[in-house]
Amino acid sequence: MKKTVLPTPKTENAETAPPVASAKAPAAPAPELTPAQLAELKTRAAKADEHWDRLLRTAADFENFKKRAARERIEAAQSANIALLQKLLPVLDHFEMAQTAAQTAADDKLASLQAGIAMIQQQLKGILAETGLEEIDATGKPFDPMLHEAVSQMETADAPEGQVVQQIRKGYKLRDRLLRPAAVVVAKKPAALPAT
Repeated sequence: MKKTVLPTPKTENAETAPPVASAKAPAAPAPELTPAQLAELKTRAAKADEHWDRLLRTAADFENFKKRAARERIEAAQSANIALLQKLLPVLDHFEMAQTAAQTAADDKLASLQAGIAMIQQQLKGILAETGLEEIDATGKPFDPMLHEAVSQMETADAPEGQVVQQIRKGYKLRDRLLRPAAVVVAKKPAALPAT
């Protein structure tokens, strides 16, 4: 078997080695500034510091504004809820009085109890209407999928196809926003009877 001999690398002595660049290059001489240029640089530096301070103040003001706006939004929602609940408390009181009266009422006082409960219902509807709540009355109107939820269809010749023939559950809107669609039964044409 033959041995392979690798050549040894040549070493260079310090005299034949190429010069190595030093880590620090000699600094170029700083250009001479005239007093006018120096004054202008100082003015610009002062303006930059002033702009930086203004930017920091504006950023802080904006953060404070965001926090204040969020806090005010929460407080407004809470105060709106408080105002609504304060209006609803008398209705709750009246329902409790009606329940007490119903437990002790004789048969001859049933009509006055029903009248009292109807008055409480009207009081509650009035309070809710003040807040912008509107009932959706669907009976006898054309079916509108934006306001109505069809729960079934009824074959009938008494109403045109697509008209609401029965409202099962009332729907409600808060101003222009739908809170709950009205659950309705929609008319459809009766099936043709087979000829005999």
